[in-house]
Amino acid sequence: MSEEKKDLNENEEVEVDEGKIKIADEVVSIITGLAATEIEGVAGMSGGLVGGIADMLGRKNLSKGVKVEVNDDEALIDVYVVIDYGKSIPDVAWQIQDNVKEAVEGMTGLNVKTINVHVQGVNLPEEDEVEVETVEEAEED
Repeated sequence: MSEEKKDLNENEEVEVDEGKIKIADEVVSIITGLAATEIEGVAGMSGGLVGGIADMLGRKNLSKGVKVEVNDDEALIDVYVVIDYGKSIPDVAWQIQDNVKEAVEGMTGLNVKTINVHVQGVNLPEEDEVEVETVEEAEED
């Protein structure tokens, strides 16, 4: 086994004694999507038309709402999210940036240069989650 540790880049193959290691862009996108959705206040990822079609066909797209670009050894990441109503958007965005950077760098060895968080919408609470007294309930009291 090679004692030499090498930084990995998803666009270049790294040769080691045992063979080559290549990380696909899709892998970085999936790691990013999962790391972003771990943050409290993130209702979900916001995908475009393609993501919506994949969801309708019953395929869960784990890289939905993520755009990754790798140049040399640096990754540029755009994350498109929907935030829960009532949460501080800047705080949630900073937490997303921290968690994504830690996850991508830790799992791939890539140097994450930028993480742009695009808030595409606000998730409103469902009626079931909001206590609303109806006229019928008021009459029963």
